[in-house]
Amino acid sequence: MNVEEEVGRLREEILRLGQAQSDGSYKVTFGVLFNDDRCANIFEALVGTLRAAKKRKIVSYDGELLLQGVHDNVEIILLPSATTTAAA
Repeated sequence: MNVEEEVGRLREEILRLGQAQSDGSYKVTFGVLFNDDRCANIFEALVGTLRAAKKRKIVSYDGELLLQGVHDNVEIILLPSATTTAAA
C-alpha cells in the first residue's frame, strides 16, 4: 500500500472511530486508534501514516511523534476538508 492509500484508509478509520464535531471535523484519541484491532491489521506504521496525513493537512494533532501509552489521550482531528473529500 502506498502513502496516499494509507492516508485514505486512515481517513476512513477516523470517520469510523471518531466523534463528529459541530464544525464538520472528527476527533479520536491516539489510544483509540492505536488499540483498535482493525487499525492494527491495516497500518504497519500508524505513527508514520499519521505524520504523512498531518503533513498533507488532513489531520491535526499536538506534537510530532506519538508514542503508545504516553500519548494515548492526544486528540487526532480529521479536518473538515478531509471529511468532505472522503464522502466524495
